[in-house]
Amino acid sequence: MHATTPLAQFLTDYGYWAVALGCLLEGETLLVLAGFAARRGYLSLPLVMALGAGMGALADMFFFWLGRRHGTRVLARWPRIGRARERLDRGLTRYGSWIVVGVRFMYGLRIAGPVLLGTTGLPWPRFVLFNLLGAVLWAVLVAGAGWLFGHAAEMALEHIRPIEEALFAALLLGMLGWGGWRYWRSLHSKMD
Repeated sequence: MHATTPLAQFLTDYGYWAVALGCLLEGETLLVLAGFAARRGYLSLPLVMALGAGMGALADMFFFWLGRRHGTRVLARWPRIGRARERLDRGLTRYGSWIVVGVRFMYGLRIAGPVLLGTTGLPWPRFVLFNLLGAVLWAVLVAGAGWLFGHAAEMALEHIRPIEEALFAALLLGMLGWGGWRYWRSLHSKMD
């Protein structure tokens, strides 16, 4: 595919780098957009999924180590995170190591969750195994959602190329708006 538009050139030049860096933290928005770009032929979907899973797992391993090594100080500095620890302990008791997979999908615990898991007695090899499983599942589902959105858009709009930049921007704005609304809602629900 020839990169003729500014969007196409940008995706070709920086798409994989953006996925790699974005998935070190939250990453959902970038991974959805990368899935959409893969559907449009600018990126490879298997590579997007692999990068998303690998970088997401790597970031969570770092945060687990941070919790294991400096958990007491982290919890003292951010007591709000410590309040989530009780919920996480109940999850570990009820679901065992599967909670590691679930934490990746829980809003507000994507980064704090691995830190908190590091403060528990969960053995690190078990964390690594379930974290990798969760990262692969997360990357496939999130990038796949972007790919499916691109597929649906192509089916709905037979000749999508002239408006793909607008669709990409609308998807980005929608994802950012949704994330902002969830963040605003979580702040206000904690104040009540």
